[in-house]
Amino acid sequence: MKVLARRLEGMAHEVELEGGHTLVVDEPRERGGTDTGPRPTQLLAASLASCTAITVEMYADRKGWDVGQVEVDVEVEYDGLVPATFAVALKLPRELDEEQRRRLLAVAAKCPVHKTLAGGAAVSVAERVEAA
Repeated sequence: MKVLARRLEGMAHEVELEGGHTLVVDEPRERGGTDTGPRPTQLLAASLASCTAITVEMYADRKGWDVGQVEVDVEVEYDGLVPATFAVALKLPRELDEEQRRRLLAVAAKCPVHKTLAGGAAVSVAERVEAA
């Protein structure tokens, strides 16, 4: 998969993702942005929340459990500008028994974004050289 970010104005960037999806990422005005979109670190938290919800719902569907609309809250604590901790909380239906709850919480910690953050994925930076 490839993702491309292009500057719009100020700190705002249009981000194109494979599949034709586009979004705007920016910084708040007090940090030099135009506040036309979420900050990159907010998107990181949003990725964790949505990935957790989807992973739990997919697991529950396979088990035939009705979990309704799962809600996932992610609280982020920062060390300066860098996220230091992510606290994930799930809202599950009261009708689930303790074993179902235990299993869903365990599955939630196995979503791909959680695994990536916890595992410290390798990231490389290189210059892209255009052909002459």
